[in-house]
Amino acid sequence: MAILGGAELCFPQLINISCKKSMQLHSENIFVYVLLSCISFVTVTLNLLVIISISHFRQLHTPTNIFLLSLAVSDFLVGLLLMPFRLLLTEGCWVLGSLMCALFNFISFIITSASVGNMVLISADRYVAICDPLHYQTKITNWRVKICVCVCWLCSVFYNGVILKDHLKNPDIYNSCYGECVLLIELLIGVFDLILTFIGPITVIIVLYMRVFVVAVSQAQALRSHVASVTLQGSVPVTAKKSERKAATALGVVVLVFILGFCPYYYPAFTGHELVSSEVFSNLGIWLFYFNSCLNPIIYAFFYPWFRKSLKHIVTLQILHQLSQYFNLFYLLGLL
Repeated sequence: MAILGGAELCFPQLINISCKKSMQLHSENIFVYVLLSCISFVTVTLNLLVIISISHFRQLHTPTNIFLLSLAVSDFLVGLLLMPFRLLLTEGCWVLGSLMCALFNFISFIITSASVGNMVLISADRYVAICDPLHYQTKITNWRVKICVCVCWLCSVFYNGVILKDHLKNPDIYNSCYGECVLLIELLIGVFDLILTFIGPITVIIVLYMRVFVVAVSQAQALRSHVASVTLQGSVPVTAKKSERKAATALGVVVLVFILGFCPYYYPAFTGHELVSSEVFSNLGIWLFYFNSCLNPIIYAFFYPWFRKSLKHIVTLQILHQLSQYFNLFYLLGLL
């Protein structure tokens, strides 16, 4: 019986202080491990392809794609760092020590906040592109976009460093046994974090995209009834308008999927509980949020011909050719 009891512990040699496993390794659990591992691998691979595509091909160095690159980096880190470490907690045991526990939670919060910030920036970019197209190129430049992306990541690091300062100083402060990785955020701080990193950004995103939707619909109606007059006025080329609306649609789907995956992640804060990472958060809610990082590149492949074209160049190793960064990805497509 002692051996059986020891087998249920995270550290059988530390009978008096070790945590118990919350899940035993059965055949159905092995299937879950394999499935989640495959999702992690696909997430890393697809987002790496997005990163290579936008970074390598000069034609893709546009303000909107720089925002997509930042989002792809955060999604890539989710698959590379958060998913594998989260797998270690599936049985309820943390075997990497206190320091890695603190770093894991810190990095997790940074990536989450940066993803939210990227979504707000993408929504603002589409808002200007659709609602003020004549001034888009002067307002949204590559240099300004790069500054915004850097500020987004730096603010995420600073903000979460302040929120988690006690946990970083003493990672074991809330652990009740050896083998736990518990993060607790007090209710007041949790409410503030909920407003700043969820309610506020989501409200801004929804308002901006509602405005984009209204303007896009009105533009579509105007184009159908006054194509000739709009072309003669030369205000904005018809193909450019179509391209911008298509980009807005694609990124709108990305934002919608993000919101749907993000809501369960913040559900505990809505219930009024203190934020305890190992107890209140359900694995389903966390993995649903993580799975969003796998879906984004699939959405790009569905909506963006340039991604499919660049993917073909990467898979066939044509990017290894000299001057491949200057390949024209749109000569067969006719639009961005």
